[in-house]
Amino acid sequence: MAGNNEAEAGMAAGGEGVQTFHQPVLLAEILALFERIRKERALVMDCTLGAGGHAQAILSMYSSVTYIGIDADPEARKRAAERLSPYSSRLEVLGGYFDEVLSDYAVDLARAKPDFIFFDLGLSIHQLQGSRRGFSFAVDEALDMRFSPDTEVSAYDLVNTMREEELANLIYKYGEEKLSRRIARAICEARQRAPIRTSAALASIVSGAVPSAYRHSRIHPATRTFQALRISVNDELGREERALAKAVELLAPGGILAVISFHSLEDRVAKLLCREYGRNRGFEDIYNPPLVPGDEECSRNPASRSAKLRALRAPTQGIGDPSTGGMP
Repeated sequence: MAGNNEAEAGMAAGGEGVQTFHQPVLLAEILALFERIRKERALVMDCTLGAGGHAQAILSMYSSVTYIGIDADPEARKRAAERLSPYSSRLEVLGGYFDEVLSDYAVDLARAKPDFIFFDLGLSIHQLQGSRRGFSFAVDEALDMRFSPDTEVSAYDLVNTMREEELANLIYKYGEEKLSRRIARAICEARQRAPIRTSAALASIVSGAVPSAYRHSRIHPATRTFQALRISVNDELGREERALAKAVELLAPGGILAVISFHSLEDRVAKLLCREYGRNRGFEDIYNPPLVPGDEECSRNPASRSAKLRALRAPTQGIGDPSTGGMP
């Protein structure tokens, strides 16, 4: 899945504000969390490499760190590899959805256990502006919304083939959209005249289906519908749940799992995991309640306003291991 939600903006699915440049969210907080590991040759697994902002910060600050970056989006992987080329000797970029990559990693006994596993969920600015896959309703692109071209079902397929009741339920479940039935009805009526092929066409249909007051609310009326379609196309919540469960198994003793989420559905998955492992499995639930950006970051980067950071630390074992020590 594409990550580094430094730009999940109001112009697209599930965010607020307009962001046109790369700003990693909660970067100082992630670096402070990473400092807690205090292992010189730490292994970092970034499950949402995206534009590589967090990766660049960690790799540039810690000369002995090894970094594994995962992303389902081939365009994101290419951009990140170019940006992080000065650190190529310590960087491995893996393609695929993070739940699948983590599962494959877990069965490879030759692989070292990561000391820091990181998820920054959602969209990158590059996907919103220029992916040509219809993530944003601010530009007219093909209605696709797949992070990986290998994903079989696109947003076009859902919008043009689902029964009205199923579509309404999807928009309500994954978009928490209270006008889901009205929107689904409008979509089904429109597609009888012609297939809905672009993001702009879909946004126009949704806008026309809701009351005037709704169209002039704080966020675009199509925001929740786009979010719901994107989540469904990429199975985002299912993948998050499977990946987080696998990540806590993979952590090295004393290792840290960090998750930045941007909407309530994502955060709920992380919250339940942290609660279970913090209460019942000997892990430390580091942030309860979750850490959120300060006023300065929200002012500088409006896309960060909805971000929440949760983290778990695995039980520490092997105290006195000579491989542990201060950061370089």
